[in-house]
Amino acid sequence: MTILTFLVQLTGATMLLLYAVRMVRTGIERAFGSSFRRVMTTTTNPASAAATGLVMAVIMQSSAAVALLVAGFAGTGAIGFGAGLSVVLGADLGSALLIQVLSFKMEWLVPVLLAVGGGFFIKSDRRKLKQAGRIILGIAFILISLRFLRETMDPIRDSAFLPSIAGYLARDFVTAFMIGAVLAWTMHSSVAVILMCVTLVSIDAIPTGAGVSLVLGANFGSAIIPIWLSRGLPAMARRVPVANLLIRGSGAILLLVIVNKTPVLATLGWDEGAQALINIHVAFNMVLLLGLPFVGLLEGPVSRFLPEIDSVQAEQPHEYISVLDEGALKVPSLALANLKREVMRMEQVLDSMTAPLMELFSVYDKDRVHILTERDDVLNEALDDIRRYVAAMPNDTMTKEDFKAARELTEYAIALETSGELVVKLLLPLAREKSREQIKFSKAGRQELIDMHERMMANMGLATNVLISDDLESARLLLEEKNEMTRLERSSRKKHLRRLSDGSTTSFESSNIHLEILRVLREINSHVASVCYPILYRGGQLLETRLIETMDKESDAAAE
Repeated sequence: MTILTFLVQLTGATMLLLYAVRMVRTGIERAFGSSFRRVMTTTTNPASAAATGLVMAVIMQSSAAVALLVAGFAGTGAIGFGAGLSVVLGADLGSALLIQVLSFKMEWLVPVLLAVGGGFFIKSDRRKLKQAGRIILGIAFILISLRFLRETMDPIRDSAFLPSIAGYLARDFVTAFMIGAVLAWTMHSSVAVILMCVTLVSIDAIPTGAGVSLVLGANFGSAIIPIWLSRGLPAMARRVPVANLLIRGSGAILLLVIVNKTPVLATLGWDEGAQALINIHVAFNMVLLLGLPFVGLLEGPVSRFLPEIDSVQAEQPHEYISVLDEGALKVPSLALANLKREVMRMEQVLDSMTAPLMELFSVYDKDRVHILTERDDVLNEALDDIRRYVAAMPNDTMTKEDFKAARELTEYAIALETSGELVVKLLLPLAREKSREQIKFSKAGRQELIDMHERMMANMGLATNVLISDDLESARLLLEEKNEMTRLERSSRKKHLRRLSDGSTTSFESSNIHLEILRVLREINSHVASVCYPILYRGGQLLETRLIETMDKESDAAAE
């Protein structure tokens, strides 16, 4: 019975730790996620890229999450192989430094963090304050879970059960290494695994040697996570995670042999105590950064291991190939699935049209504008195909719900096509006018436009997730983001008018273009976010109208 109680409490403490780490990461992504792309793709120097990765890992509480972001950016060509790998290596060190901070005894902070975080999260209507509350609560839960973990180990620390396992892991460092790797892979968080190991060593539940092997295994396992999660991405995207595994994995195995076959830990004075695990972890990831000047040398071998697709496939990108299958019309579920896939294809095309907009406002490129205009034709053709496909659906096999779902998807396709028209007919001509008239934005004005554009791009990704999952919580978040975009537009407009009243010549010259870009970005975001309305309505989260349905007698009399 003691063992069963121990396992239940251990599972509870571990799940709380995982949830807390994820809570912090979610809060940061929702508050600042729209800026990640710009921050990570503007650095090309290996040292500055590594510094960027270090900061991002501390912010996101996960080096694997940073590696996955880099993989996505590398797949679109937004970041090169050398810079991307430098970011990931820096993120590994940032994750190690984060563990050092979280390992400090800060239980006295828990009540303060719960009070402040809970107040922000529950009482605040401001988006960033609410997410700040989520982050603060997550940090408090991390500290609580670590204390819970220590308390769980106390009853069995002196039993025969735990010492026997700890002794076995101390003797068989290969098994300990493999267990650490499996735990990091299973929990999808090396931070949580290493914090757990540090806690166990601090209360003498396992010896330091076994803890070091577990930590090195967690380093190996965390390098596998982004490879697994990016397995469906193009070869160009998967090269950085694979190179990171080659560097980090081989380094972890080499150091495992060194620390277990030589007296290096005793020589350094790191053979006892929980701090030894953190020192090894930080030192290991710092040593890996010595390879920054040579990261480009791995591109050739990794590219040969993961070659690009053949030229025939390259000439016909997936986004231009319709997925509507006429043969599936007789089966409503298959027909609706095809319809949703075609709408997703439209989302991908629109994403590729809107992503380079701010670059075109900086440097106008006629060839690039021509390509974007052609992609608008793809949206038009896709919408026509969807209309014909829905019209061809047989009435005898379709239920009322099926027709409603088809209508909702068609309406969303219309919204996406309208967004493409806004890009081609309004934003691209504005970029051409700005270039022709040599108009410049003020520094503050340009940053406001970049923030709006980044938020819109993040919302487009969220809209895709909502379309795929039909998740009610994600739909609510998307509607909140739509309202936030309206607030951002209003705020930027007020700041711009204030700059005009202060006599800024640059703001005066760019006034019409600045205000029009704000309006169009907000309008595109509204069209993209419309996917959430049917889901919210079905979930009872949306009112039919904001108007008051009944009026009191005095109001009726006044109306008469």
